[in-house]
Amino acid sequence: MTVEIPEYAFKYLLKTPQGASLPESFSETEAQKVLRFHRQLPGYQPTDLVRLKQLAKAWGSGEILVKDESTRFSLRAFKVLGGSYAVAKLLCQKLKLDMDVVDFAYLVSDEVRQHLGQITLTTATDGNHGRSIAWAAEQLGQQAVIYMPQGSVASRVAAIRAHGARVEVTDLNYDDTVRLARRMAQEKGWHILQDTAWEGYTEIPRWIMQGYMTMCAEAVSQMSQAGISRPTHVFVQAGVGSMAATVVGYLLNTFQDNPPLFIIMEPENAACILASAAAGDGLAHAVDGELNTIMAGLACGEPSPLAWDLLRDFPCCYVSCGNFVAANGIRILANPLKGDNAIEAGESGALGVGLLDLLVNNPAFGKLKEDLEIGSDSKLLLFNTEGATDPENYREILWHGRHQLPGRD
Repeated sequence: MTVEIPEYAFKYLLKTPQGASLPESFSETEAQKVLRFHRQLPGYQPTDLVRLKQLAKAWGSGEILVKDESTRFSLRAFKVLGGSYAVAKLLCQKLKLDMDVVDFAYLVSDEVRQHLGQITLTTATDGNHGRSIAWAAEQLGQQAVIYMPQGSVASRVAAIRAHGARVEVTDLNYDDTVRLARRMAQEKGWHILQDTAWEGYTEIPRWIMQGYMTMCAEAVSQMSQAGISRPTHVFVQAGVGSMAATVVGYLLNTFQDNPPLFIIMEPENAACILASAAAGDGLAHAVDGELNTIMAGLACGEPSPLAWDLLRDFPCCYVSCGNFVAANGIRILANPLKGDNAIEAGESGALGVGLLDLLVNNPAFGKLKEDLEIGSDSKLLLFNTEGATDPENYREILWHGRHQLPGRD
């Protein structure tokens, strides 16, 4: 049964994980293949796993660990990991080459461009995924056409165009924009690289999801180097669910003898994973409407079938959060306790810390904290998936207190 805390526009669902078989697509063997590729990209280096020791002490937790993707390449978001890997896999498929033995330098060579001719890559995006596809096309000397939903922030549009892509902002919501990109790809003979799946379209979305494993593998290695054997809890955001499912799949394989508890977080107006879990029939369910939220990267109304198979069975908790949760996370990460490092987090990236603040500091959420067994021995892993990709809104949140806790505006 879904539990509501009305004064905070907050809903959650607890359940016992039901999953049994481990997802082979997200094994350590597959992750090492992905890492091999990403290490060849210009400017690659692991992003930081930030240990917020003082915050953990203040909040009564053993560890608060934030994988900070705001510094990933020059694109300031994790999405480039999936987009670049999928584009490389697509080219290798067209070239009839084994991805495991091909170097990135060869894929960007004149020889490959001459062999393939001019191809066009396309996708629908709220910003970060489209920028990753545009960046990959730029690296490869190919074309990209990117479709964005209504209300897309001008800075995100400009960032994609800066890579030479053609960008079209539609008057549609995200899910309808995906359908438009699909139709245009079919009509024009373009190659669509979408981070959600549908019937007959699963190979490329799986490649994109596998690309995200680099972020997870880095985090596990960094925890080990810090003497942390495993996370007890993992807070992970979901839009269509692709990144969340990758995190769940990889960490299940890595800690299969003692897996962490997975908490899935979504915006209140776009909580399709929570809606699907609450339906209780095992099926993926869409949510309708304009999907209004400041968390643009999570403003998706239809779960990816590939993601849902994992997110249905393995998490223990699903929550939907109002804008104030993400905004408060931004403020907390940007203004750390003395001794902790500041983190620049965009709206989607800050959701985990914002939720954790409610759990440990707000009595209304005490029951949920207790049910999740969050305490002094907990080692909490969170993902800052993006930097301030909407600088104007970021400043409004920090400087002028936009989107405060209900009752404080």
